[in-house]
Amino acid sequence: MNKITLAHGAGGKETAELLEDIIFSRVKNELKKVKGGLGIDHPDDSALIPIGNGKFLVVSTDSYTVSPIFFPGGDIGKLAVCGSINDVLVMGGLPIAMLDTIVVEEGFPIETLKRIIDSIVEVLTAENVALIGGDFKVVPNGQIDKIFISTTGIGISEKPIVDLNIQPGNRIIVSGCLGEHGATIMALQHGLSVDVLKSDVKPLTGLFKPLMEHFPNAVKAAGDPTRGGLSMLLNNWARLSGNLIYIDESKVPLREPVRKYSEMLGVDPLHLASEGVAVLAVDEDVAEEVLEFIKSLGFHDAAIIGDVRRDEKFQGLVVSLSEIGGLRILEPPTGEIVPRIC
Repeated sequence: MNKITLAHGAGGKETAELLEDIIFSRVKNELKKVKGGLGIDHPDDSALIPIGNGKFLVVSTDSYTVSPIFFPGGDIGKLAVCGSINDVLVMGGLPIAMLDTIVVEEGFPIETLKRIIDSIVEVLTAENVALIGGDFKVVPNGQIDKIFISTTGIGISEKPIVDLNIQPGNRIIVSGCLGEHGATIMALQHGLSVDVLKSDVKPLTGLFKPLMEHFPNAVKAAGDPTRGGLSMLLNNWARLSGNLIYIDESKVPLREPVRKYSEMLGVDPLHLASEGVAVLAVDEDVAEEVLEFIKSLGFHDAAIIGDVRRDEKFQGLVVSLSEIGGLRILEPPTGEIVPRIC
């Protein structure tokens, strides 16, 4: 391809290849991170900058272009704030501050903007995260689709969770039902009724803060399966670690409406985005205990869905046991899965 397509922004294989070929390969190795930290040398949900005394500044930035901008369960404002908060949390950071950039087209209704800002402020207030700066721009009518938002989350971590630490024997835990956000946006974009669907967008502080306090060393890797869903996240882990990741699809929590809409529209639900779910790689000897603790926090649909294995033949791959007993390689998603999803 010699032009950007929607697939390049879908969070799947094309996105990963574009980032590596167009951006990462053009940055000198010594500029890919701050000394002693983590950056695009090993891309993760956030960057880590050492600030002394064994602590790290956790920084994550993201842009949001969801269509439609209001959906069951939230809107672009709530999505943007929760997304950056969660990216800090899955790195083992406690979010403390945020910056935002808002770009709207000329003629955008003031009342609509107020609704979106109210959503942003509501989440920040509940999470006790300060809004410390940002920017606001207006472009001529028709040059963007309504509104785009970028957010930068900032946190502090004393014990970062880095995906590089995933290792054979780890068990894979998901904190809740998958694909809720992706199925909702997908159905809306196809003009379908969404009476039985609702985005799961929410901050995961209520999961990570107590989990890190009670099990400070058990979680080896963590991520939120947004664009590209569970399949992209697990493929990134497998490729990064050189291990085989095995999952049992019968153990993956999926609500029936998500399953049915996915089948109707021809999309693998494991490719669909979640905006309020965490995926964890946890030490095998405490995995069951961690799972019960997560459920006690109110994440009742949490489940152990697989594990990490050393396998020379299938290293770097994700293998899935289907519900009818067959094995398949779970490929990273390709193509325009659900455009403009977050």
